[in-house]
Amino acid sequence: MALDAILQTFVTVNGLATSPVVLLVLAFIGAYLGSRVVEVIPVTRRFIERREAQAAERE
Repeated sequence: MALDAILQTFVTVNGLATSPVVLLVLAFIGAYLGSRVVEVIPVTRRFIERREAQAAERE
């Protein structure tokens, strides 16, 4: 019974993954979530602030 559910899930995901529309939607969701994660994680925020400060000093 559990094996049937697992196989059905794999078939469904495979069917969705081959659709270009679904892949585009997933790409946009991933890009949005990635940008949000970068803002939330303090280490990455410090890296971004350092790069912006260095760019401002060069100008």
